[in-house]
Amino acid sequence: MQIQKNISLKTYNTFGLDARAKYFIKVESLAELIEALSLDAYPDKFILGGGSNMLLTKDLDCLVIQVALKGIEIIDHQEDFVLVKANAGENWHEFVLWCLEHDFGGLENLSLIPGNVGTAPIQNIGAYGVEIKDVFVSCDALNIKTNKLETFTKEACQFGYRESIFKQAKKDQYIILDATFKLTKVEHQLHTEYGAIATELEAMGIVKPTIQDISKAVINIRESKLPNPKEIGNSGSFFKNPIISKSHYEKLKINFPEIPSYSISPSEVKIPAGWLIEKSGFKGKTFDQYGVHKKQALVLVNYGNAKGSDILNLAKLIQKTIQQIFGITIEMEVNII
Repeated sequence: MQIQKNISLKTYNTFGLDARAKYFIKVESLAELIEALSLDAYPDKFILGGGSNMLLTKDLDCLVIQVALKGIEIIDHQEDFVLVKANAGENWHEFVLWCLEHDFGGLENLSLIPGNVGTAPIQNIGAYGVEIKDVFVSCDALNIKTNKLETFTKEACQFGYRESIFKQAKKDQYIILDATFKLTKVEHQLHTEYGAIATELEAMGIVKPTIQDISKAVINIRESKLPNPKEIGNSGSFFKNPIISKSHYEKLKINFPEIPSYSISPSEVKIPAGWLIEKSGFKGKTFDQYGVHKKQALVLVNYGNAKGSDILNLAKLIQKTIQQIFGITIEMEVNII
């Protein structure tokens, strides 16, 4: 375990922003993590995972601790399901592929989502009609103040739409070390009704899809719409899809009859934020070294040497414009640092 000085975080965040860490350390075990947290010479610390859901707007004048705990373990084998535990430093997509190789079902719709396993419960990541809460069992987390391990069940995590207790009441109080999922071995529940999955499967010539087929379809769709962070800096969806009242929605339909929606409850609907951004004229718009992706309006991108503050100002402009046009507040999904 070695502390490095003045380290660029460009390769440690999917936006590819060249913010710098005054001090940097990578930990690969629980013992190393506890040791790093106990370094009194560095009172200010920042915990870094896969760097996929954050926007660095400044240099970090502190000790950056990258959690790189690896390992995947089957902890229970039953006739029709399996419990799989993955450590926080495992790449999320690689973990999904590992599950598919073993024919474990439940995560296939979440293929190709950037980031690591440890940050997935914080965000309750989701895509194409599935969220991790649908298969989540529990996670082990380290209490930063006490250095004690605590286990959070699905109920204790208080999952919501892109929300959890780790983003709300327990924010910055715990470091997730691993997550356990209940996955199917037989009679997999296939989710093909959301987005373009069914259309893509048809284009692939698949009539009776397997979980591997669904994963491939999701990957095809995502690659056709979303930029690869290794090629164009981004953090996936930058905004949450807003939820508004049905009465508000009906009023909007007068001026925007084509506005799409998804029913949430008898009184609420969800509006695609990407549609709002595109309708506001931002899709494909470029501002010097940054902008809005040409194929997916939800994605803000760094084309090279943008600053995090530039991208943040663009996000605020988008929010302000949508509020003015539609009377809708869209929230940022990405954590602003």
